[in-house]
Amino acid sequence: MATIALFHSAYGLRPAVHQAADRLRRAGHEVFVPDLYEGRTADTVEGGSEIKDSIGRDELLKRAVAATAPLSETGLVYAGLSFGGAVAQNLALGDTRARGLLLLHGTSDIADDAAADELPVQLHVADPDPFEPHDWLSAWYLRMRRAGADVEVYRYRGAGHLYTDPDLPDHDAEAAEATWRVALAFLDGI
Repeated sequence: MATIALFHSAYGLRPAVHQAADRLRRAGHEVFVPDLYEGRTADTVEGGSEIKDSIGRDELLKRAVAATAPLSETGLVYAGLSFGGAVAQNLALGDTRARGLLLLHGTSDIADDAAADELPVQLHVADPDPFEPHDWLSAWYLRMRRAGADVEVYRYRGAGHLYTDPDLPDHDAEAAEATWRVALAFLDGI
């Protein structure tokens, strides 16, 4: 069983995030779902970006750290959906006790001096994905490997960006089920 901090997408803490957390709980994991937007949600990517930008990157990371700090001593698995993946990645690379990193639909920049000694990392993305283009993903993979992470990347041809969210037009039921099947096996191995 893993203790997982699951971060929401730019849309905020919507039902799909709770559904993902419930799926992980049913598999035996303890899951915490921080609300970085403090109750605000959006119905569009643009609306989510407005909320995100109005709070600011530094404040969002501060909120994420505050939410996970009391739990990090046990060795968290950081997970996130799209923008939440970027948050999860930043926290996992800064936490020497991190047990794993599960990224759904999103990544983040990696500092040149990042260290992720044998950190298990799994990324699931649409192919193609306008927010995670091929060149970016290739560079991200190489930088993550150089940092020492043990990285797996799964791409889902023809799926939309947030394809695991059943309430969005991007949803792809087949790709979502395949993602959860692989992700749950990954978490079982941590």
